[in-house]
Amino acid sequence: MPCRAPLLSLLVLLFLLLGSVRASGAESSPHLPAPKDVMIYSYNFRSLLRWSPVKVDRGLVLYTVHFKTGAFNQWDEVNCTRITQTECSFPWSLKERRWTVVLRVRAELGQVTSDWVETDPFVAERNTTIGPPKVNSVVVSSDSLLINVTPPFGSEAGDTLRYHVSYWENATSTTKKETKTSNTLFKIRSLKELTLYCFRIQVELMTHSDLQLFGLQSVPQCYRTTISEATRAGYTILIFVLVLLFVNLVAVGLLLLWRYHKAIKYWFQPPLEIPSHFEEYLKDPSMPVLEVLDNYAEDDPHDSISFVFCGEGSQACGSSLDGQSSCTQHLQ
Repeated sequence: MPCRAPLLSLLVLLFLLLGSVRASGAESSPHLPAPKDVMIYSYNFRSLLRWSPVKVDRGLVLYTVHFKTGAFNQWDEVNCTRITQTECSFPWSLKERRWTVVLRVRAELGQVTSDWVETDPFVAERNTTIGPPKVNSVVVSSDSLLINVTPPFGSEAGDTLRYHVSYWENATSTTKKETKTSNTLFKIRSLKELTLYCFRIQVELMTHSDLQLFGLQSVPQCYRTTISEATRAGYTILIFVLVLLFVNLVAVGLLLLWRYHKAIKYWFQPPLEIPSHFEEYLKDPSMPVLEVLDNYAEDDPHDSISFVFCGEGSQACGSSLDGQSSCTQHLQ
């Protein structure tokens, strides 16, 4: 009997060791690789866990996700047990922004499982990515832009949102100005008329614990300011004066044209000039210009016409230039 007690305790110890070995073998297996690239993605406090798929020769790999918080160091299941997707959204129980959360995921193929892969501690209030606000409307005036925005997420008690607005003149300027506001409806003031201005907005989150988290900047938006009523009236008066001056100038020009039209006509007549061959003859009378003209006249054929008038009862005869005689009698 005294020998059976040590033997019995040895058997119990072996049984416990065997059970732990089986449990560890059931929990992980070196034949199924663990998921890789396990990371928590959080945008505007909407968080999820993602990982790369585990590839095997055959069979469908499933995944299980557990979580624990900094307050309770105990793994609990979420709504991602034996799923086929490679991402898992945070449950509502983990929506608290200030909690420290750790997640783990493993792959499962039938009864074979991989090792657990844990994430780094995650606090949404510090690690989330805040997006830019949504610009709802922009009202343009001659010297300002009235901007209405919507915050990228709903604020909680103790949170303060502040908007950093940077703006600059035209699309190529490198000189930027900045203004800060906590209102969702605000103005960019002291702008120039008829000038293109661009702006972008960034959100700053300030919590009750004095944490500051800056969001992403919005895409630049550009708007051209309008013209003021005073400037519009000035342009109208200037245009009217110019038109009136032009009409007066036209009227004066027509009056002068009508009054001095003879002088204008005289001055615009072509000058009288002596033909070039006469001018050459006058300069040098010895030139045989007239002989050339006479020869030209003899060579030029023409018709001869004779007119003979006779009185009452009389007869008149005349000779033509070509030597032929003709006589015409006129009776009354």
